[in-house]
Amino acid sequence: MSGILYWILVGLIAGWLAGRVMKGGGYGVVVDIVLGILGGILGGWLFGMLGISAGGSVIGSIVVAFVGAVILVWITRLLKRA
Repeated sequence: MSGILYWILVGLIAGWLAGRVMKGGGYGVVVDIVLGILGGILGGWLFGMLGISAGGSVIGSIVVAFVGAVILVWITRLLKRA
């Protein structure tokens, strides 16, 4: 699968999952994709700092992006309240 298409797909899944797990639902498809992709970057950095490898699989990439997206959703909701 081409690189950008892969990250859009992973971002869509991770952002959608993060929107469902966090109370209040998602922000819409586009923002969920963006949060998922940015979450992948944040999650990859965070997992790298902790020395944890995603294993290079699609599921591992989704888990890493999901963790990062949940963190981003949590931060955006904190900022939205302030």
